Amino acid sequence: MKRRNFLATAGIATASLGISRAESPAPATAEQSRGNPIGVSSYSFWGFRREEWKDIVKCIDAAAEMGFDGFEILQRQLDATDRASLQKVKRAAFLAGIPLMGYSTHQGFLSPDPEVRKRNVASTIDCIEQAYQLGIPTMRVNSGTWGTSKDFDELMARRGVEPPIEGHDEEDAYAWVIEAYTEIVESAAKCGVTLGLENHWGLGVTPEGVKRVIDAVNSPWLRATTDTGNFLEDPYDRLKLMAPMTVLLQAKTYLGGGVWYTLDLDYPKIAAIFRESGFRGWVSLEFEGKEDPVKAIPASLAMLRAAFA
Repeated sequence: MKRRNFLATAGIATASLGISRAESPAPATAEQSRGNPIGVSSYSFWGFRREEWKDIVKCIDAAAEMGFDGFEILQRQLDATDRASLQKVKRAAFLAGIPLMGYSTHQGFLSPDPEVRKRNVASTIDCIEQAYQLGIPTMRVNSGTWGTSKDFDELMARRGVEPPIEGHDEEDAYAWVIEAYTEIVESAAKCGVTLGLENHWGLGVTPEGVKRVIDAVNSPWLRATTDTGNFLEDPYDRLKLMAPMTVLLQAKTYLGGGVWYTLDLDYPKIAAIFRESGFRGWVSLEFEGKEDPVKAIPASLAMLRAAFA
């Protein structure tokens, strides 16, 4: 078809839709194009205590039905992590039409025992391989804690701050954590999995602690996963410090009251902080309240959609 005939035909087609060239919308600017995509963590359903939500596939199907853009897997929730089992999870997400966008793992390097740290390095590298098998681009990691609290309830009673092991201090801890991640990022680079060091107790109890580790390792494969619920004092000032190094934002909500504590978080304010930093990535809901997740999770999604639009 000659060009002038094609243009004439195109004009007729446009007119038939009731849209004139003058009425055609202008191209969206980058700022207008979209808000942040909103995912949900499997932790929001299971929460370590709701056995009826332990099955990952059930959580994936529910997340898709509720209208989330993506799904984050809490690694401890998986019944098996062999290759065949992971591929079944990957297939379930594909069939549900929801991408797997985050992998949340646990590790601990705050130990004077080099064998303990070595085992945690190996476990973290294995988790990176799992994320790679699942096609997940980012993985939550942490420093671990001293273990001087008898349980998590006591750690929370201490507001996430605990004394070091006798004979050691935070300078020892930084050296151990930096050494571990300097080795681990080599595997992250090979697998294309960006690690996000979370503000998750231990050395992550302050943004300065997270930044010190990231700066020392000095790799694009180690950045930050920021959790809105893990700064119990001055959250907005601290979130502002975290924003420039964030690759995944985990957004806590507490409908029905929190299990360990409840924070009244201003999400429009938080969204503005991250928007101003240039963050355009995933927001992942972590519901941590006592309300029924079937009610609380969609309500949380609606609130996050409005804030991060």
